[in-house]
Amino acid sequence: MIHQKRRTALLEQLDDGAVVIVSTNPEQLRNGDVHYPFRPHSDFWYLTGFTEPQAIAVFSKDTYTIFLRDKDPAREIWDGKRLGISGAPQALKADEAYAIDDIKHKLPLLIADATTLYYDFKPCALDDEIIEILAKTNYQSLATYAHEMRLIKDKSEVKLMQKAADISVAAHQLAMQKTQADLFEFEVASIFDAEFRKNNTEHAYTPIVAGGENACVLHYIENNKVLNDGDLLLIDAGCEVQGYASDITRTFPVNGVFSKAQRQVYQIVLDAQLAAIESIKPSVMVVKPHQIATQVIQQGLIDLGILQADGDLSQFYMHGTGHYLGLDVHDVGAYQKNKQHRQYEAGMVTTVEPGIYIRKDDKINPIYWGIGIRIEDDVLITDNGNKVLTEALVKEIDDIESLMREK
Repeated sequence: MIHQKRRTALLEQLDDGAVVIVSTNPEQLRNGDVHYPFRPHSDFWYLTGFTEPQAIAVFSKDTYTIFLRDKDPAREIWDGKRLGISGAPQALKADEAYAIDDIKHKLPLLIADATTLYYDFKPCALDDEIIEILAKTNYQSLATYAHEMRLIKDKSEVKLMQKAADISVAAHQLAMQKTQADLFEFEVASIFDAEFRKNNTEHAYTPIVAGGENACVLHYIENNKVLNDGDLLLIDAGCEVQGYASDITRTFPVNGVFSKAQRQVYQIVLDAQLAAIESIKPSVMVVKPHQIATQVIQQGLIDLGILQADGDLSQFYMHGTGHYLGLDVHDVGAYQKNKQHRQYEAGMVTTVEPGIYIRKDDKINPIYWGIGIRIEDDVLITDNGNKVLTEALVKEIDDIESLMREK
């Protein structure tokens, strides 16, 4: 029923004669005749709840039609059961259901009286056919409306995101306790594989398990180097539950004890993150946490003599402080309205993830070389402030060291 309510809410924003067309993702070959596990397109999932490939939904204020694969006993022996045309109306609350192969013949009839069509072209196996049909029609972007809806999470979505956060927190805690020198990064990564699968979830994104100077590569995913005593380990990993993502980063010492230099840099990042989170509440501009984190990090690095007062902070902190989170890890929704930074609203979920990355540089004290630190949490904006969905995962220095002693 939630998907039906979303379609109704979307249509209420459009003109009376509007027709919406939304398609799912295509299947992707991995190699030979082996496919990657299928994941529906997030907009399609949000509006239909249907998770099979080769599907298109068409709806207006008068009717809801779904095109999908029909039952195929021979293929279902190999690939599993399909919903099929006869089962679709009841299961998906659709008025009509047709075979996906009928799209060329049926779609022109469904859009014949439309005042405006709403559709977004994306990598879909059927886009070429739809382009041919829509070539002479007036259509606008569906994303303009659907993505603003997705930006504000309802209670059911928040519940799923909290579950994803809880599973990911437990995996991070276990990784801290199991990490030790001479393990390989992939051995630590396997902890997340096991914990996520144990809970019938998937990775929301390719995990980053980066020891030592590897943490200074922002999207390091090789995860194949040995962990050295005295180095830090940065782990950026999170699962998704029914499509809804968590996104957590923690950085901790491989041997369980921060060195003095590591403590100094880590505390700057933590102070920046805590101050940024504290600023988040309704009516605050979404750029505010980044402004605050940047100020804290800049002053902290100046105090350590790593950055000159007139130096370029982007040498050490080159990414934003957060992004929207939801069905996509980097979730949809505009960051500006009318060319102005938008304000937070209750129901938004954002990450907060400041970092410092110090590469080898003769101008910097060598005790700081190879230190890469990021701390990331998932934050729900509430009516009066915010709630950190991932707050159960330790991040204070003493708490991390205490947890890591509990081998």
